[in-house]
Amino acid sequence: MAALRWASCVQRLPEPLGVPRRPVVAARPAVQQLPGSRLAASSQQFPIVAQAQRDAAAEAKAAKSEAVRERAAARKRQQSAYQFAAIAASTLVTATAGFATYYRIVWHMANNDAFPYIELGATLALCAGAAFGMEMYARWVHKDMWHDNPVGYILHKSHHEPRTGPFEANDIYALANALPAMALCLYGFLRPDMWGALCFGAGLGITLFGISYMFVHDGLVHKRFPVGPIAELPAMKRIVLAHQLHHTEKYGGVPFGMFLGPQELEAVGAGPELDRLVAEAEAAQAARKKAAAADRRS
Repeated sequence: MAALRWASCVQRLPEPLGVPRRPVVAARPAVQQLPGSRLAASSQQFPIVAQAQRDAAAEAKAAKSEAVRERAAARKRQQSAYQFAAIAASTLVTATAGFATYYRIVWHMANNDAFPYIELGATLALCAGAAFGMEMYARWVHKDMWHDNPVGYILHKSHHEPRTGPFEANDIYALANALPAMALCLYGFLRPDMWGALCFGAGLGITLFGISYMFVHDGLVHKRFPVGPIAELPAMKRIVLAHQLHHTEKYGGVPFGMFLGPQELEAVGAGPELDRLVAEAEAAQAARKKAAAADRRS
C-alpha cells in the first residue's frame, strides 16, 4: 500500500518552473520505401546527386540525338551515292541509245537509200513490246528463280533484309539483265536489215524497262534516292503500296511484278485491301500537309 501511495504522489508532482511539459507523440508507423523511390529520396536529400543525375540524363539525350543525326546523315550520303549512280547510268544509257538509233539510220542510208520507215517502225514496236515482255519476265523470274529457287534467293535475300549501305547483293541481278540488252543493241546496230532493226528495238525495250524499274522500284518504293514529283501520281501510289504488300508476303509474295502489281493483287482478291491502303496513305498525307500548314501559320 505504501508503494502505491508513493507512485501516485510521484505522478502528481508539479512540473519544474520554466520547463514545459513535452507532448506525447504517437510513434509513426514505418513506411516501406519502394526500391524505385530510393533514387528520388537520395536526390531530395543530396542536391549534388540530383544535379549529377540531371547531367547524366542530359548527356544521354544529347548522345541519342547525335546518333539520330548521324544515322540521318549516313542515310543521306547513301541516297546521294545511289542517286548519282542512277542518274549517271540512266543519262549515259539514254544518250547512247538515242545516238545509236540516229546513227544506225544515217549509217544505213549512206548509199542514198530511202529512209527506212518500216525498219524504224519495227524498232519502235519491238521497243514497246520488249518493255511489256520484261514485266512478264520479271514476274516469272522474281517468283520462280529468286524466291522459290534456293540458289537464286542467296542474292535476292539481301533485298528482303535491312540494307547497310547504298548497294546490296541483289543489285547484281540488274547488271545481269543489262547484258542481253547490250548484246541485242550491239547486234542490231551492226546488222543493216529488218532482223537487225528488231533486235535493236528489243534491246532498247529492255533498257527502257530497266531504267523505269530502277527509278520506280529503287527510288520511289524503297527510297534509295529521291525521285521528285512522280510520287504524287495516283498510279504510282498504287504500284508502291502493291510492292510493299509483296514484302509482307501476306498473299504468298504476290505481286511479283512491278508495274502490273496492282492487277496481280486484284487477281488474287486483294484489290479491296490495296484500295484501303491507298485511302489510308492519302488521308495520312493530307493530315501531314494540314499540320505543316498549321505550323507555318503559327
